Amino acid sequence: MAKRWARVMVGGFAVLAAAFSAPADARSVDIELVIAVDSSTSVDFDEFNLQVRGLAAAFRDPTVVAAIADGPRGAISVAVFEWADPASQMLAVPWTVIDGPATANAFARRVDSMTRQVPRGGTSIAGALAFASVLFQNNPHPGDRQVIDLTADGRNNQGPAVDQLRDLLVARGITINGMVILNDDAVLDGYFEDRVIGGPDAFVEAAADYTDYAKAIRRKLIREIRGLDIVRAPARQVGALPAAAGD
Repeated sequence: MAKRWARVMVGGFAVLAAAFSAPADARSVDIELVIAVDSSTSVDFDEFNLQVRGLAAAFRDPTVVAAIADGPRGAISVAVFEWADPASQMLAVPWTVIDGPATANAFARRVDSMTRQVPRGGTSIAGALAFASVLFQNNPHPGDRQVIDLTADGRNNQGPAVDQLRDLLVARGITINGMVILNDDAVLDGYFEDRVIGGPDAFVEAAADYTDYAKAIRRKLIREIRGLDIVRAPARQVGALPAAAGD
């Protein structure tokens, strides 16, 4: 029943995602990257703004821009959305091609201008993954890899079991990486390794708290864009543990 719910959730978002689709563009990129920003009730406005400012700063960083340039096509496409409970996801920055300092800075300005659209709600990591997966279907810039970069400071507590969504998306060739904030849950990185991440070279990056987010997201983006294990050994892959109630 839960697996059916997971598929229904993805299908439902597919209907809504047509509103977010961009004009057709044949340009291909090295990686399609969806960045999911935690906007649940556990994240106050200062913490949300630290995510936004840190993400914008990362895309202005010369090392991140160089990582993009080093790819075979020298370009990536990126979309950003906010998420909370199963019915609360809002696209903040639509699909954008980044292929050098000028486009990276323009993207960073759009991120900097984000205002919080999802001010509260539970923590549905499953809902966020479903929403992210549908954004790929509407990306006019196909890439060699599809990666979800999801930030959270808590565990999935609403919607279907997150590992079932993970398995469904990994079967479609999508990689799920985690950016965990450990201020409220010191072992959240282990939970993500067991339940959330999956796919080729999947990994978890951890920040002690939101003030550490800017440095952590920079490291994470470099690793994701390069597609190399430059930080630590590969994290555990799909199916590490059976689903648990309320997971």
